[in-house]
Amino acid sequence: MNGFFAGTSILYFLGCLALGILYAWLLYRSNKNLDKKLLYGLTAIRIIAVTAIAWLIFGPLIKTLNYTLDKPVIIIGQDNSLSVGQVKAAGFDQKLYEQNLKKLQEKLSDKYEVKTYNFGDSVGDGFDFKNQGKLTDASAFFQKIRDEYTNRNVGAIVLATDGIFNHGGNPLYGINQINAPVYSIALGDSIPKRDVLISNVNYNNIVYLDDDFTIEVQIQAFQSDRENTSLTVNQNGAKVEQQNIAINGNSFVKTVPVKLHAGKIGVQKYTVQLGVLPNEITTKNNVQTLYVEVIDGRQKVLLAAAAPHPDLAVLKEAISLNKHYEAKLALADDLNSTDPSKFDLIVLYQLPDVQNISTTFLQKVMTLKKPIWYVLGAQSNVSAFNQIQNQVNLSSANGSIQEVYPDLASGFTSFNLSEEDKKQFSTFDPLLTPFGRLTVNASATPVFNQRVGKVSTQQPLLFFTNDNGVKAGYLMGEGLWRWKLSEAENENQQSSLNDLISKTVQYLSVKDDKRRFKVFTSKSAYDENESIQFNGTLYNESYQPVNESEVNLQVKNDAGKVFNYVFSKTENSYQLDAGSMPAGNYSYVANTTLGGKKFTATGSFYVNALVAEYQQTTANHQLLNTISKQSSGKLFMPADLLKIADEILKNENIKTISYEDRKFDELINIKWLFGLILVLLSVEWFLRKRNGEL
Repeated sequence: MNGFFAGTSILYFLGCLALGILYAWLLYRSNKNLDKKLLYGLTAIRIIAVTAIAWLIFGPLIKTLNYTLDKPVIIIGQDNSLSVGQVKAAGFDQKLYEQNLKKLQEKLSDKYEVKTYNFGDSVGDGFDFKNQGKLTDASAFFQKIRDEYTNRNVGAIVLATDGIFNHGGNPLYGINQINAPVYSIALGDSIPKRDVLISNVNYNNIVYLDDDFTIEVQIQAFQSDRENTSLTVNQNGAKVEQQNIAINGNSFVKTVPVKLHAGKIGVQKYTVQLGVLPNEITTKNNVQTLYVEVIDGRQKVLLAAAAPHPDLAVLKEAISLNKHYEAKLALADDLNSTDPSKFDLIVLYQLPDVQNISTTFLQKVMTLKKPIWYVLGAQSNVSAFNQIQNQVNLSSANGSIQEVYPDLASGFTSFNLSEEDKKQFSTFDPLLTPFGRLTVNASATPVFNQRVGKVSTQQPLLFFTNDNGVKAGYLMGEGLWRWKLSEAENENQQSSLNDLISKTVQYLSVKDDKRRFKVFTSKSAYDENESIQFNGTLYNESYQPVNESEVNLQVKNDAGKVFNYVFSKTENSYQLDAGSMPAGNYSYVANTTLGGKKFTATGSFYVNALVAEYQQTTANHQLLNTISKQSSGKLFMPADLLKIADEILKNENIKTISYEDRKFDELINIKWLFGLILVLLSVEWFLRKRNGEL
């Protein structure tokens, strides 16, 4: 640190010094009583004191300069992934390489600040030669340098890797933002070895029961021309598919589609495997395991009616077009033998009917909390209809009917209707609806309002209600077959009526989740290097979230081993980070109590094995050479890595930088100056008094 006056402060100081000398001369010039030495001493004290006081009055600025030396930072990044550990060049000595890399660090530390990191699927401090990284993300390493060494003097980067980067972005885009040469150490072997492998499998991890689905297996082979291998697919250990693969060429790529059938509900384990060839460099990339969740997405819909009607055929056809819905028709005498509890949605077509043949069946339906779609028409018993539900009342009905056109209601958002659908609805023929005064619950959501002739009304034609979580739909008229004919007359390629019926059925059949205790993972599938995140919610009887109770969790793997956890409490819910888990299928059970009641939540998830590090065994030294040249660095083989220190030492651009920090302070802030003035004046007063001076 160096301190001195600013330019104009020197003139101020000389003026103050002259004032101090003048004051002291006037005070002591004619004094004959004091000893000469004492006189000179008192004069000097007075000069210094007056100069200091005057200098404080003018208040000049003091400029302080700080010089900071920033030594170059040399960053060494070492690839800690599986690919580096599994494939080594001929003659490569792992122990010697580790020793030399540490020697390089020590050699550079004499003159530079050296930081070491290892990177794979994450970036860690220091060296790690275990080579357990499931992925190689070099872009994350360069991002860490940018984040932590911004505005630092980064002299050079030493990158020890095989150039196989299978996660994150291309590191070429990251080095341009660091502005430091990259000296690469080329690990691995760039000569292709004999190998057959599954490079990728494309598939949907959720399929529906009884569906056929296809997985696409991408096969690669190197140095295996004119060889034959087999592709086998096992489901839960049982073979379900096998194909022979003929390899032609030393660099062979083929995508093989495999058609499978989802015949069993639950998470299914599929193992895709290639036959092993003699002298393969590795067989770990010959197999991949994938998990597919098969769900029963089929919703069962009951079409209940007292007698046949062309509308029922229209409804059944539209519902059956969606392969995830199954429609069953029950008429007349079949109603009493039908169990409505086995269905997800019940369509009461003109029930209750005027002949009251469905009384027993309706009594069963009304005891269930099932979504119902009521369709009224000429055969409806309006009085009985008013009694079995409380959302709609049709009074003063005298048995007559009227024609009503659909008029699309504004603001409907329960499901989307295309613009083409809306145009077609305006061309439909009228429905026949029972005549009477219609009263509807205020919370009803209309899809169509009634238009009588050219007069639009606010009376709904098709609408939905929700009574304590139980949905219901109402179509206040019959004649859907007329709408079907209207589409045929207009020669419409897409059926808006089918779309409307399908979306209505989907909306009504979707169940609201009213469970008081819910525990679920953030997603159903994880990679084996990801942390498994659980979330939980517990509700009181007023359905308000609470978290006073402790929540315990048991996770079980395929082998039946159980892992126990306890949730952490957040503001009003629960969270748990269970960490990463090995590849496999897992189920879980969560338990808690509230108000003396026990609550349980169950679920499952699966963890995919990461095989990316085995899917490329040939080192990419060309990419490393490009990275080094683009950054004005150089590529080195492992045997020559100690030469990197000499290369860095002779690089004139890698040098210590001196930073100058200027700071200006007011003189009045210098506290010790006040003390000096006080001491000087006190000493002068004491000496003058002692020698009889006033």
